[in-house]
Amino acid sequence: MNQGQPPTSAGPQRTDAASTTPRLRVLVVDDTEDNLFLMTGLLEDKYELLLASSGKEALAIIMSQAQPDLILLDIMMPEMDGYEVLRRIRQHPPTATIPVIFLTALSTIEEEQLGLDLGAVDYITKPISPPLLLARVQSHLERSGNARRLQALSEKLSRYLAPQVYQSLFDGLHQAEIHTERKKLTVFFSDIKDFTGSTAKWQPEDITRLLNSYFSEMSRIAAEYGGTVDKFIGDAMVIFFGDPHSRGVREDALQCVKMAIAMQRSMAGLQDLWRDMGPSKTFRIRIGINTGFCDVGNFGSDLRMDYTIIGPEVNLAARLEQAAEPGGILISGETYALVRDEIEADQCVSIDAKGFSEPITAHAVRATAVAGDMRKAFQRELDGISRRLDLDNMSSSDRAAAALELREMADRLAS
Repeated sequence: MNQGQPPTSAGPQRTDAASTTPRLRVLVVDDTEDNLFLMTGLLEDKYELLLASSGKEALAIIMSQAQPDLILLDIMMPEMDGYEVLRRIRQHPPTATIPVIFLTALSTIEEEQLGLDLGAVDYITKPISPPLLLARVQSHLERSGNARRLQALSEKLSRYLAPQVYQSLFDGLHQAEIHTERKKLTVFFSDIKDFTGSTAKWQPEDITRLLNSYFSEMSRIAAEYGGTVDKFIGDAMVIFFGDPHSRGVREDALQCVKMAIAMQRSMAGLQDLWRDMGPSKTFRIRIGINTGFCDVGNFGSDLRMDYTIIGPEVNLAARLEQAAEPGGILISGETYALVRDEIEADQCVSIDAKGFSEPITAHAVRATAVAGDMRKAFQRELDGISRRLDLDNMSSSDRAAAALELREMADRLAS
């Protein structure tokens, strides 16, 4: 049992003496010593107990690493009442979901309604019935535990879906059923030039490390620009704009091309990191982009389905990628017509592509647009220090924070 202050040990033990199963932590907040004594007698055999005799003391415990799993909170306390304590708990994201049960002598309907409106999960009036208290504490701890497990599971499952798809399912905007629509989308394809041949003599762990760092960075950029990551196919990526959310056909195309430029620029920083693995451990990517009508939605069976896109316009984006130069971006005439006011591209060329009877009209995004400000992504490494800055992908607040950190580092070096 801890009273007054949160545990000060680096890793507080939450275990029974006779078992290695962690005990749940319950915080009791009451300014009356007799009530704290009563709660101790009722709860300490089953739970790890924390005690606080004021709202300020309770918040110090709640905001510490000894965060409780459930709080039993008195309302009438000097300086800071239980209502204010609950308001602050709910306003702080790391503590906002902790279940709080009010234990109070206030028994009016209005007081109870206020407590529940503020976010309490229950309201128990004094004098307390021990069996009732124990039953409700156990019930709310079980509900909270189930909610945490479901949240953890949903977060794991979300990694198998594009963020937009995951969110639309949880918001109820889309159903998990076989259904497709025909929409005008902008489709992005990328792959690594000569990946199989380049990595033939690499160790599997080096390939894994390199690919994971590459996919992580590209996925981050895709999320920043609003792209829906469709799939990874070996070393290739398929991304599209226009579903499940769209900014309009023109804006979708523009965001896609801007994303592609950001990806090619970010490759400079990644290549600096990869060179640490060996002088030959680096690569360049090719990108193809096309805009046109595709079928998009859930394809498959009632047992398993895949949210994806199909159609000749998807194949055309893949053919453009195959025809692009390493480090280059090739866009179709349809995409160029949508972005030409903001994106500079070289004069159109005709490409003979497999599966298409007529030559494909394409435009190469100008190298200056891709290579411009390459120095915005740079890395410096010395013995005992390693820092990488990607100014092109940093917000103004991020740059200010980085500048402050660098100044602090400089002051420490000079001291």
